[in-house]
Amino acid sequence: MSVATHTFRVEGMHCGSCSLLIDDALEDLPGVRAAQTALKQARTTVELDLSQNSPQDVVKVIEELGYRASPLL
Repeated sequence: MSVATHTFRVEGMHCGSCSLLIDDALEDLPGVRAAQTALKQARTTVELDLSQNSPQDVVKVIEELGYRASPLL
């Protein structure tokens, strides 16, 4: 099991409910150990088991919710 922390820029959030919605959706994704989205910083940090999902899968989940996401290096 290879767990790594990844940070993503998230655009389009308007309120605290947006960040909670993203966290809830990401925590349902297999391999996500934890997700924390910060509205003010427009970022989400995810502890991800890379044997189950990839950073691209995280971006896909966020974008399916109607936000724009991209990995931060």
